[in-house]
Amino acid sequence: MKPIKLFLVTVLSLFAVAATAAVNINTASKSELTTLNGVGDVLAQGIIDQREAEGDFETKAEVMQVDGIGEKTLESIRDDITVGGE
Repeated sequence: MKPIKLFLVTVLSLFAVAATAAVNINTASKSELTTLNGVGDVLAQGIIDQREAEGDFETKAEVMQVDGIGEKTLESIRDDITVGGE
């Protein structure tokens, strides 16, 4: 395989792996949380603040305890998040 072709295949493979990895809302950094659809700096900080104040999220739905996250946002990120141990 030509070097450029091998490089492109490698890069595309890395993107495919990254796209399928769920973000653990109990351990993710602010920058990791902002990769979620519809989650910017403010919501990411809200998730961090909520877990620091109340402890780990036990279910994905508990993320709705964060101000600004409702059903619509949860549905848009549900498949992309985890709370670990699911």
